[in-house]
Amino acid sequence: MPVQLLTPEGMFQPVPYHHVAIGTGSRQVHVAGQIARDAQGTPLAPGDLTGQLAHALRNTARGLAGAGATFDDVVRLRFFVVGWQPNQMGAFMAGIDEVADELAIPRPLPPASLIGVDYLFEPDVLVEVEASAVLD
Repeated sequence: MPVQLLTPEGMFQPVPYHHVAIGTGSRQVHVAGQIARDAQGTPLAPGDLTGQLAHALRNTARGLAGAGATFDDVVRLRFFVVGWQPNQMGAFMAGIDEVADELAIPRPLPPASLIGVDYLFEPDVLVEVEASAVLD
């Protein structure tokens, strides 16, 4: 297994992700920021953080699969959310929960960062997901 996820004793808990990922493979995969668009570029789940996150994670899974990877190979996730406020955490986690089983996303997640931003590249985009993975 090229990725080992862990949270060493004494690190802050509970969080919905592991603090450390160890990648021992020889090939790296980096999936650029994915958003809630279908293959034709049509916006999905307009105005809905939960729905947009679910679709962005599906697109992230497609990118990983294109390189022969899955979420089990991911060593780092980055989430960019427009206008982030702590009271959005429920909607954010609901987006992950909506697709976790469907996409076999490990729980807790690999190391992750949630970064609040003022704006992403188009006004209807609320969330973007990036992933980095390691393969044998």
